[in-house]
Order: sequence, then structure tokens, then C-alpha cells
Amino acid sequence: MNTQSKVLKWSLIIGIVIVLNLFFNYTLSLVYKHPIYENFCPNTAQVIEPIETKEECVALGGQWNGNVYYPEPKPKMAPDGYCDAQFTCRNDFDAAQKIYDRNVFITLVVLGALSVAAGTFFGANIVIGYALSLGGVLSFIIASVRYWSSANDLIKVVILAIALGILAWVALKKFKNPGQ
Repeated sequence: MNTQSKVLKWSLIIGIVIVLNLFFNYTLSLVYKHPIYENFCPNTAQVIEPIETKEECVALGGQWNGNVYYPEPKPKMAPDGYCDAQFTCRNDFDAAQKIYDRNVFITLVVLGALSVAAGTFFGANIVIGYALSLGGVLSFIIASVRYWSSANDLIKVVILAIALGILAWVALKKFKNPGQ
């Protein structure tokens, strides 16, 4: 095979891999909307008054932090702490974001697995077969990177074990030893 056709073949493979994953991720963003912070913690007030008591803070869903350091002597008008007014709504947002990240991870892994499986069945067309297999592997990588910060350690080990298994399986299916 001449150099020009090898370059064309690998250009097509790389193009399909990239476009396949752009398609997966863009379609997913259209179908499944991510949580928006402002929907959980709206900030519509033009002027925000300071919250200076623990009772006011807790009543608004905030978290009162009483550990405030002041140099001696403490200023007369200094509050006894400060309020994290967005404590509850931020925790609600973080919980929704973790669920979203998990669902996106699962969806991208399923799409990647389907791509790898489809790639193994397109053995007659080497470009399509390689592109779909590599596109599926890239989808696993993207899914893992997106979910990595939300996953606990056990899930990270499972993700890595599955990824290693799939890569080994693709290598066995796509690259046979000479003479076999």
C-alpha cells in the first residue's frame, strides 16, 4: 500500500473517531441538560444585605461560621461570625451535578461499547472497523475523564479494570498474531 493511501486511510479513521465523539457528546448535551447553578441558587437581588446573626443565616438555608479571627481587641461592630448563605442550595446543586455526571458517564460508556462492538463486526471495511473501535475507546476515555472527580475510589478501580479489559479485547480482535 502506498504512502498516500495510508495517510488517507488514517486521516479518515481519525476524522471518524473525532466526529463520532463530537456527535455523542453534542447530542447528549441536547437531550440531557446539565444542572444550572442559578436554578438552585438564584441571585435576583440587586442589593444584598449582610446577614449578621446565626438565626437569620439558618432561616435562609445558610451555614453560620462562628470561627472568625479578629486581632485583639475585637472591633465593637464586628460580627461573631459570617454566613454562607448559599450553603444549602449549593449542596443541592452539587448533588444534582453528581447525578448528572454519573448518568453522562453511563451513557457515554454504553455508546462507546456499542461503537467497539460495531467496529468488530465491520471487519470487511478496515477503515470503518478501526474508526468505530477507536471511537468507542475514546468515548470511554472521555466518559472517565468527565466522571473522574465525582467517582469514589472503588468506582475508579472498576472504571480502570473495565477500560483495561475492553482495550485488551479490542487488541485481541483487531490484531492477530502473524500466521494465525
